[in-house]
Amino acid sequence: MISKNTDLGLLLLRLSTGGLMLFHGVSKLIHGISFLVENMGAFGYAVYIGEVLAPIAILLGFRTRIAAVLLAITCVVAVATAHAQEVFSISEHGGYALELLMLYLFGALALFFTGAGKYAVSKNSQWD
Repeated sequence: MISKNTDLGLLLLRLSTGGLMLFHGVSKLIHGISFLVENMGAFGYAVYIGEVLAPIAILLGFRTRIAAVLLAITCVVAVATAHAQEVFSISEHGGYALELLMLYLFGALALFFTGAGKYAVSKNSQWD
């Protein structure tokens, strides 16, 4: 029987959720966010917090629960502002149209409720 390793599972969840979301943030750093600022004003700059800073903190396991909430909020705002018409849609391949965004959202929520685990930069706070 294989023994359970919750901390390794949490590390993998952090790497997948934070690491893959970071690509979206890096893309915005490279290509800009003028389309967001045009539609949302200065609030559009918050995408850098949700798609760059929060994923980096999640990857490192630094204040993971706070970073996870920021990422979850970013996902909810993305659904509300850019993907509302797809909430009840199926993609052309038969999956849920927002499945990737929902994986980020629910991964962030899972990290909020569990914390980072022992393989993290900061470990002894209620916010890790």
